Amino acid sequence: MAPNELYQYSVLSALMSGAAQSGVPLSQILSHGNHGLGTFQSLQGEMIVLDGSAYQMKSDGSVIPNLERDHGDQIIPFAMITSFQPSVTETITFDSKQDLADKISALLPKTQNHFLAFRIDGEFSQVSVRTVGGQLSPHEKLVDVGKRQATHTFSSIRGSIVGFRSPAYFQGISVAGDHMHLISEDRKFGGHLQACRATERVTLGAATIHRFDLQLPQDDDFGDVDLAVDNEGIQTVEG
Repeated sequence: MAPNELYQYSVLSALMSGAAQSGVPLSQILSHGNHGLGTFQSLQGEMIVLDGSAYQMKSDGSVIPNLERDHGDQIIPFAMITSFQPSVTETITFDSKQDLADKISALLPKTQNHFLAFRIDGEFSQVSVRTVGGQLSPHEKLVDVGKRQATHTFSSIRGSIVGFRSPAYFQGISVAGDHMHLISEDRKFGGHLQACRATERVTLGAATIHRFDLQLPQDDDFGDVDLAVDNEGIQTVEG
């Protein structure tokens, strides 16, 4: 794909309804870019793709690296990925996730109806991440899996945040607003970003996305699942 064209496999509402048993191989996801996020079969942890390398961040705090080399056959039920090429770059500080969102908006104004891709690198004074531990039974809903999620808080951690911003009218297709995963510089810790702060300057790169390619699953589970948008549930597990 050309730079900053977004590929997405499946929709968030399918995960919310528990359709996470089938998908496509990781190798297929990685053929669409070098910057992404997602999850694994049966919701076994969080996925981040950074500089073309894929990592599985698990609920016990461990990270499995180099999936593209050793585990390209891993099944991915949901992912977003692009060939990231920032159009704007700036060094910033921020006090919270909302402050970070405001800084991204200022860097790319008048883009509320577009997808954005962004990356933040540097030392974060504090971050909180969560990771889901997987379904206990087929079709267990994400909001129920999320009740058992593990949360970790780190101070003074160097790392990278990979993120996408989806417009409000795409809620249920993806996560309306900012969806971010973090991994530490040493690749030992990470997860879905819940809170963050950077009192020292970090580097923010971002780009507007004008093309969106959505691939829907072909399996029976997706064909039968209820895709009604659960706004409250999405906010609970992704907010």
